[in-house]
Amino acid sequence: MSKMRAMEQKRKRKESYPEANVKLKFNANRDIPVYLLILPAALLLFVFHYLPIYGIVISFQDFSPFKGVLNSNWVGLKNFEHFLSDSNFWRVFKNTIIINLMQIIIGFPIPVMFAIFLNELWSNRFKKVVQTVSYLPHFVSWVVAASIITSALSPSTGLINKFLEGAFGIEPIYFLAKEEYFRLIIVISNVWKELGMQSVYYIAALASIDTELYEAAKMDGAGKIKQTIHITLPGLRSIIIVLLVLKVGRMVTIGFEQIFLLYNPLVYDVGDVISTYTYRLGIEQTRYSLTSAIGVTQSVVNFILVYAANKAARKIAGWSLW
Repeated sequence: MSKMRAMEQKRKRKESYPEANVKLKFNANRDIPVYLLILPAALLLFVFHYLPIYGIVISFQDFSPFKGVLNSNWVGLKNFEHFLSDSNFWRVFKNTIIINLMQIIIGFPIPVMFAIFLNELWSNRFKKVVQTVSYLPHFVSWVVAASIITSALSPSTGLINKFLEGAFGIEPIYFLAKEEYFRLIIVISNVWKELGMQSVYYIAALASIDTELYEAAKMDGAGKIKQTIHITLPGLRSIIIVLLVLKVGRMVTIGFEQIFLLYNPLVYDVGDVISTYTYRLGIEQTRYSLTSAIGVTQSVVNFILVYAANKAARKIAGWSLW
């Protein structure tokens, strides 16, 4: 049934956009100037993203900076066997997965709801003010953001503890040193910082929904909730699927700066993730081959996850990235 539905949707797209089915032929006068324009960007992409890929060979070596890539000793899969048998690696792997799952469950729906809320505001001026305020944290570095979060959660002078003490008489809590709070702090702080920028995609998608659909729904007696369920959310389906597939594809990868600036040895058991683990191995212990092997494994797992998520999206929703 899902395959028939996908074929039907494909046929409808072809009928709706017949110009998309026309095969374009190469036209030198038209195409060469465009290729010349994108050439510098393509060269930068190749030099800084594709050319360095040869460095993954050190994953299979006992790499020494003094010997270089060509003269370092080859050890095969020894580095992969080492970290896969290390209990510390599986601890940070579990922490990475749990934090990413929390960010999907808690953090992914919030920008969607925020974009729908902005779309319902009647005052354009107020809407612009709210959007601007929500964008600002995105442009603040994690160094500054971490300082703000640490100050707000301080047990002595933090606003959160002052409020809890004044309103409920709760003794000051050192939130960043408590394992039961740390993961939630990471998720909430990431939502606070990226809410405005992540909602941009959904706001743009909302602008493309035909307003006549809402007018027809109003005439049929549909309220705001039914309009959201039957018009707004289906209109956001494509962008939600794209972003969700990309999010799932990064399940074993997590931002380094945020964790590194907020965690401490008291919360290593729940806050130490793959990126901070490889930092300690690679920078502090100079075990470059081992960290490279971990990075290669992350890339392979991420590829498998994004491919599986894309296939699942096509089967469930009838639409996918490719």
